[in-house]
Amino acid sequence: MSKLVFSTLPTGNLVLASASATRVKLLEDAGIGFYQYPVSIDEEALRSASIAEAIPAQDIALMLAEMKASVAVQRLETEHLVSPAYVLGCDQILVCDEVIYSKPKDFVTAKSQLSALSGKTHQLFTAVVLFQHGKRIWHHLLVADMTMRQFDDEFIDFYLEKLGEVAFFSPGSYQIESIGAQLFSQIKGCHYGILGIPLLELLTILCEHGLSPFDKNSKNKSVDKFGYIS
Repeated sequence: MSKLVFSTLPTGNLVLASASATRVKLLEDAGIGFYQYPVSIDEEALRSASIAEAIPAQDIALMLAEMKASVAVQRLETEHLVSPAYVLGCDQILVCDEVIYSKPKDFVTAKSQLSALSGKTHQLFTAVVLFQHGKRIWHHLLVADMTMRQFDDEFIDFYLEKLGEVAFFSPGSYQIESIGAQLFSQIKGCHYGILGIPLLELLTILCEHGLSPFDKNSKNKSVDKFGYIS
């Protein structure tokens, strides 16, 4: 739950179906009341099957984001943990020279990816899908053009040593909010989207559904320790 709740939805909880600490921080810093509920799907198998069928990268990102939200809806309803009025699923796909890159599973893979991306411009697709009461009501896709500096093996080794296992959290081992900024010479795209959520577009749709300051919504309401609005 947000450390500082500024606004909430009047008709139910917003659930983030993601384990990403960066996405959590984006929503927390924006003051949005929400509940985190990570789900696990076989992304690698689904991505590989989609690539084999020549499905465009942006469609793969949207499909995976929708699947995560759908799975979260089903599990929350089954476990009766929280009324999932709104569920947000997210995914990112990195494409360079028509090759789709997944999150690295180890430092060898991370180094190989960075070596391949060095000195090139690649595209990062960020997809989000919003469900309301079990039905998909909105989606958004952002693309960023990311140009990496030319760097050698020594630089990559030192970067990964300093970054640690955080390098496994995103395709391309991004951490542009920290030392990952030094990987790039130019970025064209939404900063929030690159971090994992197109925040301004999300706020727009949530406002259309009644997102407003918590004090305005809080007559006879409270936020419990799990972040549920009651």
